[in-house]
Amino acid sequence: MEPTTFAASGYDLAGLHLFENVTDPAVPALLASCTVLHLHAGQTVPISSGEACMHVVLRGTLGMLIEATDRLQPPRTEKILRGESTGELSVLDDTARAPILTALEETALLVIDSPTLWRLVDETDGVARNLLRQLSFRLRAANVQLRRREKVGEFYRRLSMADGLTGLHNRAWFNARLPALIGEAHAAQQPLSLLMIDLDHFKRLNDEHGHQAGDQALRVAAGVLLHALRPSDFAVRYGGEELSVILPGSNETGACMVAQRLCERLREAVVFDDMRSPLPHVTASFGVATLAPHQDADMLIAAADTALYRAKQAGRNRIAC
Repeated sequence: MEPTTFAASGYDLAGLHLFENVTDPAVPALLASCTVLHLHAGQTVPISSGEACMHVVLRGTLGMLIEATDRLQPPRTEKILRGESTGELSVLDDTARAPILTALEETALLVIDSPTLWRLVDETDGVARNLLRQLSFRLRAANVQLRRREKVGEFYRRLSMADGLTGLHNRAWFNARLPALIGEAHAAQQPLSLLMIDLDHFKRLNDEHGHQAGDQALRVAAGVLLHALRPSDFAVRYGGEELSVILPGSNETGACMVAQRLCERLREAVVFDDMRSPLPHVTASFGVATLAPHQDADMLIAAADTALYRAKQAGRNRIAC
């Protein structure tokens, strides 16, 4: 169907949000020459190459494609029902860029060009009031979407910092957080200690009992750490069968006591109640290092790794401070 003018279309302003409670006879006169588009289901609204315009749904339903702003959000289609409108912001900020609009059923659209909309606002208080109400609603909706997107982004950020198998912090979290914790400890002149932990004979456990048994051993070890540490401590899966614990506020004596407690509890933790082969338990070797003046993250990790090597050389299933 060919486009018509509003005056010749046979439609009136009843039920249109922009003209709610507006009785000024000047309004129909201003809209008389505005175009009315008639769209079939699936037909896309033609994009104007000129100035921006506003579309008001006189009949039917429009679908507006909302492009994703990041990889976390897929594109979505927002419905615009009879009486509703779109394009107000493109008119107000004088941009002709518009979203893709598609008729979801037989639809009639009133196209209000920028000069006409400004005249309606200037000459009719009711239209100005309704437009302000619509923009306020859009702003609130946009804020809700922004907050939701921020929450989703934070969820994925946290997910990316957690080890999927054990639930502990992962290496990426460790690399980002340890330098910050060390900086805070130096600034406050407070102690901080680091434990590097290696599950003993882990390759043999995997070879004899399979990787699922190895995964279960890691989960059990992680559970031991989580249940034995203070809320202010941090447990990390450093990589493979190697774990780590950051102990803010703990000096060497306190850190060695924590390591000894963890070593004993891990020794007592049963991985499988029904294991018919040896190694029903898992043990670990612990290296302990305490932050020294002017020491950075790499130096502290190296010191803890050196202590861990001593514990393994001494026979494993023990700590070295």
